[in-house]
Amino acid sequence: MSQAWLDRIALQDLVMRYCRGCDRRDFALVRSLYHDDAIDDHGSMFTGGPDEFVTWLAQVTPQWDMMRHTISNSLFVVDGDRAEGEHYVEAWHRTSGPDARQYIVLGRYLDRYERRDGVWKFTYRSLVFDHGSIVQVAVDIISQMRRDAPNGRADRDDPSFAYPLLAGLSA
Repeated sequence: MSQAWLDRIALQDLVMRYCRGCDRRDFALVRSLYHDDAIDDHGSMFTGGPDEFVTWLAQVTPQWDMMRHTISNSLFVVDGDRAEGEHYVEAWHRTSGPDARQYIVLGRYLDRYERRDGVWKFTYRSLVFDHGSIVQVAVDIISQMRRDAPNGRADRDDPSFAYPLLAGLSA
């Protein structure tokens, strides 16, 4: 397999690990994906380095009962040990309680990456907001559906952590 394909696979894996880390609130995993001098730019919500970013994530995510980041239309341009990427993201954020709502963000991540010591990591990640919506959650119907299958969780009690190889992704 060519180095170009190996680089694209490694970069795609990096982007997917970010989503898993955010959704499972595995902040050590999220932190491990950034070079120490990287910047995360979520606009007026947050802009700063990776240590500050994971601290901010830990502060803002408790308001969400569930988060789900879905990536599509990924594009990478690789130039040696540097690369850039654009990824369409659907980020779902659900509140809890009888008046639960889903906040759905449709946007893009614009990224810069560097391979250092053989490992690709973010040097810059920005969120671009394209569209969004807020919808009421049908709590009664969702409660019924939750009884029919194992429930996802935003922590290490999520069913995926019973899979040793997946659980090993955590930093």
